[in-house]
Amino acid sequence: MARKKALSLRCPTCKSIVLRSDEHFPFCSDRCRLIDLGKWASGGYRISSPVLDPELLEEFEPHEQHKPDQDDNKRH
Repeated sequence: MARKKALSLRCPTCKSIVLRSDEHFPFCSDRCRLIDLGKWASGGYRISSPVLDPELLEEFEPHEQHKPDQDDNKRH
């Protein structure tokens, strides 16, 4: 027997019941949507699994640039 999809769920921010037909689904309001966005922007939410693909890691490695030592500046 196939299971019916839920017609409602809980808002991830305030846990109130939200219907699929609601304007701000899956949130109950614009306020809860903005609170969630703020958590992402501030680093409150993180993707925990590390990037293990070597090709992707090469793209994210910072390109090292030679910075003159402070001692080099004193000699001139």
